[in-house]
This record gives sequence, structure tokens and C-alpha cells, in this order.
Amino acid sequence: MEVTFGENMFGDLDYKSFPKMVKVKQVFDCPSVDDVEECVRREVAKPEINQLIKPGMQIAVLAGSRGIAHINTIIYTLIQELKKRGAEPFIVPAMASHGGATEKGQRLLLESYGITEETMGVEIRCNMDPELVGETDYGVKIYFDRNALAADGIIPVNRIKCHTAFRGKTESGLMKMMAIGAGKQKGAESLHSYGADKFATLLPDAYNVIRKKAKLMFGLGIVENAYEDTALIEAIPGATFQQREAELLVKANEWMSKIMIDHFDALLVNKTGKNYSGDGMDPNIMGRFAVPGMTGGPDYQRMALLDVSEESHGNAVGMGLADVIPQKLLAKADFRQMYMNAFTSKMVTPIVKIPIVAQTDQEAVGVMLRLCCRVEKGKEKVIAIKNTLDLNEIWVSEALLDEVKNDPRFEILSELEEIPFDAEGNCHLFDA
Repeated sequence: MEVTFGENMFGDLDYKSFPKMVKVKQVFDCPSVDDVEECVRREVAKPEINQLIKPGMQIAVLAGSRGIAHINTIIYTLIQELKKRGAEPFIVPAMASHGGATEKGQRLLLESYGITEETMGVEIRCNMDPELVGETDYGVKIYFDRNALAADGIIPVNRIKCHTAFRGKTESGLMKMMAIGAGKQKGAESLHSYGADKFATLLPDAYNVIRKKAKLMFGLGIVENAYEDTALIEAIPGATFQQREAELLVKANEWMSKIMIDHFDALLVNKTGKNYSGDGMDPNIMGRFAVPGMTGGPDYQRMALLDVSEESHGNAVGMGLADVIPQKLLAKADFRQMYMNAFTSKMVTPIVKIPIVAQTDQEAVGVMLRLCCRVEKGKEKVIAIKNTLDLNEIWVSEALLDEVKNDPRFEILSELEEIPFDAEGNCHLFDA
């Protein structure tokens, strides 16, 4: 899609007055797993887990959540441990409507995570027509993957973290993968039709419906730290999912990354992407939510978003959370994927809507700055981030320099410099 408004659409944006920026490191206090493979092997070997695995069992390993560190290694190691015990595992994509809600799209997404039949050494069984397994007390129809239902055992593997659209004792994690991810597009739409704001009670209800039909063995829960690395891997018996997942969510919230400056004027985000968050940009990090009533994150006036990640395959969902984007981002946006996400989740505003479109990155930054109120040109408090998943190193403007200098949670990594743009107006702040 091309949008052309002509030169000087926004008047004189005074590019020379853009604030200078300095790169800083955010220092987070959180644990890390040194040896992911050994951790998985140790968890599967726990007596209460090991006894569940019997020779000859057909076991469905549910996989598919985006942006999980070492996910191919975790899945591969789990599969090897199952084979070692005589089981016959296979992989089932459990990603709801992702990949355009097609078998090909979901296989491609798994491939982008390093998960293929060749790399894992097992079959991937993908079917987009799930089976109706029951209804909740409120009459919400619950669906589940046919291949997984036919298995002798099921093992979901997923990251446990806070959700972007609701708050509850359990949010994103193993139970959500069982209730929504394994329900494919049909199951996800059924639950979302009841409203994401009701998920705190709906997801446990749906999970309990599924538990009566699906042969859940255990789940492999993953908690990540602020450096987007593995902080914890734990094999959780199916009977204790709800209690233990709630406890691990507390740890996930404690260890998650964030922007450690609460108040500023403008946020510049280099890329959105489904590999970073289900919303493209994690609202818990940005402080902007698609669901009314949700709170959290920093307080600022305006945001510019410059691009979409290659791993997201054109799914620029979340761009509507920005105030301004450049033309290049709009041109890359795959609206079929984006609209399918919105249609399934029932969250349209502002996830897939189009912000102000500038011609270049430079113009987008200029529009973002000039949309800020009550601040002098060049004195804007600006924070720039690569994406909402990688917050180890960020850029802050000169007006924030004293604040970070006096805070032990920050380390200054560079001198003050102009935001670098090339002759075509492309931003290169995030190249290094």
C-alpha cells in the first residue's frame, strides 16, 4: 500500500533540532539457566514426571509460541528424552490463528523457530480442523486439536508470562496453550467471542473442559528473564498446572524486562513483530493496551514505530498502537494476517488500524516530536528501543542524561550523538 501526500505535508519539522541521544545499558537483577539441555533432561527425569512416560506411547508435544529463547533446543531435548524412554513423540502446532490460520503458515512459523521434521527428527502433524470437546458452564464451545486428542499423552511446552489483554492468577502459559493455541483458529475465536476481558475465569474453565477429554501428562513451563534468556524450565504434572503456573507467573512478572524510566515525552520503537509479542509490541512494556481498563508501563505522550521484523512475515499487528509510522512499514504490512488476528481475538482498536503515515523514518520521528506538547524543541525526553523484547540496551535523549547518570540501574555506553539518518531518511540508530 502506498500513501503519497507530497513534500512538506507536515510543514517544517526542523530536523536540526532533534535531540541528541546516548546509548545506555539497563542492569536487571534476575536468574539465568546455564545449560538448557541439562535442565530439560533433569526435569524429565524427576520421578513424578519420569513415571508418566511409557514405552510405545504416542505423545503429542504442543509447540508454537513465538519469541521463546532456545525453543528449538528445548523441544529437541524433550523429544530425545521421550524417545530414550521408548515413547513415540510427534509435534503439534498449537498457535491458534497464527500463520494466517493455515497449515502451511503454521509450519513456516515453526520452521522460523528452527522446528522442522528434519531438525527435530519427528513428524509434525498439523490439522486446522479441531474437534469440539465440550462447553463451559456459560455455553462457550471448546475445541482441541484432533491429532493431540488421538495421542496417548500430551505435553504442552510454553513460556509463562503476563498477558497483554487481561489479568488473572494465570495468564499466558501452558493452560492458555491448551485452551486457545491447541484449539486452532476455530477454538481461539470461540473463546475470544466471549471477550478477552473474561479470560481470567474463562481460560481455567476451558482448560478444565479439555482435561476431561485430553490425556495431559505434564507441561514444560518456561520462564524468561529480563535479558530475553531462559531463567527457569520446569516440568509440571497436569494435576498441579493451575497452582504451579500461578506461582511461576509471579516469578515471570518479577524477572521481566521493562523500561526503567517512568515518565518521558516520546518513545521510538524500531520494530514490531509477532516474534516479540502477540500484540507485536508488548503493551506491558509500552504502557499502551488494546483493551480498555488495562494499566501498567511508562507514561509518555507520543510513539513512532519504524518497521516490522522479518520473522513476523509482514504481520505488523500492533502498529495501530503507534501514533506515526513511515511509508515503508505500511508497504510491508500483510493485512490478511493482521485482520485474521483481529477477527479471531475480537480486538480491532487499535491493533490493526493505521496511524499517521510519514514518508520516511526521519519524517516519522519529526512528526512524533512535534506532536508532543509543553516541551521545547531539542529538549524532548525521548527513549528509543529496538523492540519490546530486547531492552538490555536502549537510547535516551540528552534531557534524560542526568537521570540515568545518577541511577545505578543504568550504565552509559556511548557519547551523545545525533540520530543517524541516511540520504533516503532511513534511521540507523539501531544498526550497532
